[in-house]
Amino acid sequence: MSKLVDLNTQFELDGQLSFHLINENMIVADISSELCNARIAVQGAQVLEWTPKGHDPVIWLSKDAKFSVGKSIRGGAPVCWPWFGAHASNSDYPAHGHARTVDWGVISSKSLADGRVQLVFALKTTAFTRTLWPFSSPLELQITLGSTLELELITRNDEPVPISITEALHTYFVVGDVRQVSITGLDACDYLDKVDNFARRTQQGAVSFESEVDRVYLNTEAECVIDDASLDRRIHINKKGSHSTVVWNPWTEKALAMGDMGRDGYLNMLCVESANAAENEVTLEPTGEHRLWVEYRVEKQL
Repeated sequence: MSKLVDLNTQFELDGQLSFHLINENMIVADISSELCNARIAVQGAQVLEWTPKGHDPVIWLSKDAKFSVGKSIRGGAPVCWPWFGAHASNSDYPAHGHARTVDWGVISSKSLADGRVQLVFALKTTAFTRTLWPFSSPLELQITLGSTLELELITRNDEPVPISITEALHTYFVVGDVRQVSITGLDACDYLDKVDNFARRTQQGAVSFESEVDRVYLNTEAECVIDDASLDRRIHINKKGSHSTVVWNPWTEKALAMGDMGRDGYLNMLCVESANAAENEVTLEPTGEHRLWVEYRVEKQL
């Protein structure tokens, strides 16, 4: 495949980064460094795996994930853009936008002085994507992999008029047993409860899980911490340029209906998404730029 050859010719980093084909039709970047192991799909610029050295895997990927061209991959860190959730006016448009299901171009790769590896992707514009999003708004994703994982999603507005977007880094995290997990950092935040027809509520204390959870926490830039008792670790989620946090676990019935969550997969995953959603929509003026940045860090409990 010439595309695979071209990617390795231009962007391979000896001993750290190379591109491979999986499932006969999907190109991934594999990273192996002194700091971490990781895998990224070129489709969607989607981080599929990240395991910092000395830790268990942090990013959850379903054992039944389907790797099909033009289809979303269950797990990893999908990019939801230029809208989050259902399209506001056309139900035929794909949920969470098109960015997660189309090819991105690799812009650069480099080894940083501290041992981290950085890959930069840009969303490709095609006749198909223009039918869904007719605006000129270049999108870039910078991925920096090491003992921490950093993602920075950069939207620019090349239109002569303002444009508005909603967005999320829809990251799935590995947990030992979601029923023994809590999330701190959202106490006293208002949220929209999608399980209860978007009822507006206020969080009391830590978030815990005993049934389906699907919530958009509003007007919060706070760091969140996933406290995982069964794996004896904490995952820190620090962000900038994000005013919403989405927390999701489909629980039993919805997980079964999805068909690609794996048997009891919902017990071992949890989404905590750094987002700008609902009333936290972002408006970019002409020539404007918006950056959504997030850092994931793992800490072993003593």
